[in-house]
Amino acid sequence: MRKLLLSVAAAALLASACNSASTPNPNHGGATVVPDHHQPTYPPQPAGPAATPYGGVTYQDPGTNPWVDPSRDEHSTFALDVDTASYSIARRYVQDGNRPDPTSVRVEEWVNAFAQGYPAPETDTFAILADGGPTPFTAEDEVLFRIGLQARAVANRDREQVSLTFVIDTSGSMEQGGRLEMVKDAMRILIKGLDRGDHVSIVSFGSDAQVVLGPTAADEDGAILDAIDRLTPGGSTNLEAGLRLGYQLARKTMTENGIDRIVLASDGVANVGLTDPGSILESISRDAAAGIELVSVGVGMGNYNDVLLEQLADKGDGFYAYINTNEEARKLFSEDLTSTLQTVALDAKAQVAFDPESVASYRLVGYENRAISDRDFSNDSVPAGAIGAGHAVTALYDLRLRPGVNTRSHLARVTVRWTDPDRGGAADLGRDVAMSDLAGSFGSTSPSFRLDAIVAQTAEVLRGSEFAGRLDLRDVADIANREDTSLPTTDEVHAFLDMLHDLTRLRD
Repeated sequence: MRKLLLSVAAAALLASACNSASTPNPNHGGATVVPDHHQPTYPPQPAGPAATPYGGVTYQDPGTNPWVDPSRDEHSTFALDVDTASYSIARRYVQDGNRPDPTSVRVEEWVNAFAQGYPAPETDTFAILADGGPTPFTAEDEVLFRIGLQARAVANRDREQVSLTFVIDTSGSMEQGGRLEMVKDAMRILIKGLDRGDHVSIVSFGSDAQVVLGPTAADEDGAILDAIDRLTPGGSTNLEAGLRLGYQLARKTMTENGIDRIVLASDGVANVGLTDPGSILESISRDAAAGIELVSVGVGMGNYNDVLLEQLADKGDGFYAYINTNEEARKLFSEDLTSTLQTVALDAKAQVAFDPESVASYRLVGYENRAISDRDFSNDSVPAGAIGAGHAVTALYDLRLRPGVNTRSHLARVTVRWTDPDRGGAADLGRDVAMSDLAGSFGSTSPSFRLDAIVAQTAEVLRGSEFAGRLDLRDVADIANREDTSLPTTDEVHAFLDMLHDLTRLRD
């Protein structure tokens, strides 16, 4: 059943990719185009070379979601997203002493890069949290509204058998900055976290693709490590050939109820064969339609194609991450990949119905390239996001409230819909939100909410959002410093605060 459902979902993604290959669409995640009043606005986009200190870097400006009057359209609908690459890319820029390219900033990926500590669901696939309140960044009649979704966890002993096919870029550009060596080190760590019933295959690609290791049981770690050691950089970048061979190899170890995943590690600069995501996915349509999920891992900076890697993951029903340091690589390969291997929800999407008697207008912060038409929320053939076990997803809304709202006022209804990969068929879960779910002051909100507000505002300023107000990064940093002791005390939060401090010392 799992493979049948995955096949249907992947086929829909491929059809979307093929249809959009000749007509660029800002909603490039396979989603249906939204009504005009939901369309994000597109500020002038800086030319790539002028906006970034790195040569050959490709981003796509997702635009900015507008304010919407709920009396005109009370529904806001979007595909769930667990990508985090945008935040990691920004860290690379700042570490190099540069301000991030505005077009590289996707607010939801910044927010979702941080652990939220949401409670796990007791019985359902998801738990829905809703909170919020006024912030130092909102006007007097506004609040920031947060929706948190926590997917159920699956213990490693209970997860299904895994077949991982690594598709590793070994082109000459992967020699820069030790990119390939970082990937190899991370692969070695991941192998240690697999069970003896799991299988590993390795494909490398430069000017052409080759099988480095056929399907091998994970407990044969000597053979796997030897294959990793043999990976060396050289040649051009034929990403199409690498993915095509990777999918063919992955099919050999597919099982009815197993977990089949391709992990693509590359700088994304495809310069031989097909080079755009629509054409690449179309070229491997028979293999992708079998339900093999694709995770894309970006490596390096300079000659880096963010657009290609993001779209491949979106259309391949996986997620997109970026690694710049050995620490980031170890975390991704030893924690994030292994803990979320099992998919618990396919085509997961959220719809929020705002009460026009309480909400004067709303604006979804981020998710611009994840928009879905409201009428397609219940259309299960429309592709959306795949969510792995234990994943958390956060969405933020700016809300302008009507005069006279009180704690008893109804604010919104949040509904999540997805396809169950095990039992088949659609499932949904919803909850109502009242004003009593929101705090009366910023100081009364939770530490993770305060962090999300600060992170989101930082991203809004960096991407040049017209809704960032008059605040600049120094203002945001001052507020962050003031709230320092009330934020979550984790290494990732301290790293963010250090980065924000460094950003204030960089020139625009």
